[in-house]
Amino acid sequence: MFLGLDGFRNGWVVVSIDGDRRAISFSADISTALASPFTRAAIDIPIGMTDDGTRACDQLARDRLAPHRSRVFTGARRWLWEDYTDPDLANEEATRRGQKRASRQLWHLGRKIMEVDAFVRAHRGLDIREVHPELVFLRLHGAPLPSKKTEQGASLRRELLVAAGVTEIHDWIGIARRGTGAKPDDVLDACAVALAARVPVGCVPEGDPLRDAHGVPMQIWF
Repeated sequence: MFLGLDGFRNGWVVVSIDGDRRAISFSADISTALASPFTRAAIDIPIGMTDDGTRACDQLARDRLAPHRSRVFTGARRWLWEDYTDPDLANEEATRRGQKRASRQLWHLGRKIMEVDAFVRAHRGLDIREVHPELVFLRLHGAPLPSKKTEQGASLRRELLVAAGVTEIHDWIGIARRGTGAKPDDVLDACAVALAARVPVGCVPEGDPLRDAHGVPMQIWF
């Protein structure tokens, strides 16, 4: 079984691919989402962090997505959330260290980033990879896509997923997610990540991954 996970405000969207069977579920935490045996799981979240928040994989992913480089968040650092509960104080420390300040969007992803970090470090025998859905959609389309926040962009992503075999996408967006708190683009992203979990075509950087101070690989797949 191959799993694709994307975070949303109430937890995780989980798309599973098991042979010809595809399913969607919604889990409150990462341990529940990954409780069943799987061959490979892919997650749209930074996995592996440096002390200053710079990662080669982020820069390479941003270059691939040009001119939409901002679709790749950068700057995740464990100390931001281990040492601080206030984003302003954390950013004061980042400035003192001569580092990039954390955006509010990145800051609010901190709980999920640290949740995944703890799980990956505690389950090193499992095949869990970082995947960026926009790199998957770029691979499927062959060219940069309009923003997923536009109707054109969302429609094109749905078409790409259907062409890739995720024919349930319309029902999942229209019915399955109702009452969960997940947005349509959360479901789209989880589907894209699941496709890369089943068949990881490439990664940045290529070859043996760079590893952080805890030995966690820093590599983005698609």
